Amino acid sequence: MQSKHRSNVGRIAASAVAALTVLGASAAAAEGVSYKKMADALFAVMESDRTVYTRMVVNRLQNEEKVIKASEHWKDDKALPLPAQMFRFGAEMVAEKNAGFTYSLLSLWPVNKQNAPRTPAEKEGLEAVAKNPKQPFYKEETLGKTKYFTAVYPDRAISPACVSCHNEHRDSPRTDFKIGDVMGGVVIRIPME
Repeated sequence: MQSKHRSNVGRIAASAVAALTVLGASAAAAEGVSYKKMADALFAVMESDRTVYTRMVVNRLQNEEKVIKASEHWKDDKALPLPAQMFRFGAEMVAEKNAGFTYSLLSLWPVNKQNAPRTPAEKEGLEAVAKNPKQPFYKEETLGKTKYFTAVYPDRAISPACVSCHNEHRDSPRTDFKIGDVMGGVVIRIPME
């Protein structure tokens, strides 16, 4: 049963990546894939990649094997980028490619103030997933002259590396995170055509 589930998730993720590569998110939605399904598929890929990097690279090398640390000053410190930085680097690269969608990692308790919500929909979505992490938040919003489908998904503390980084950071507005807590949210925005 579990391998069947993995197979289905793999097919959904592969379909999402293929659709994005060929059509872009907006065009895929216009071709019959709903904005919600597209956003959900994108999130499945993002969450999986982020979890793998956090658990199998950062947590293992920093906390378990103590080989190398992760640091927000990773270049100067000759360290690993933090999981949030790695996520942002991917988001910036996607934005440069004009792939038909954008994504970001935001929080009601951002260590870096640039990661605070900037729109009412972002704030409402972050509040909603913090209260009910099992339910993604979906809303249409207009920014400038463009209408967007905006989805917000919970970003949880999945390893000791997440918890210690946020709880011990001097700029963190919240220092009581535990494994499993919602620390913020992944915001995916798809222009509606």
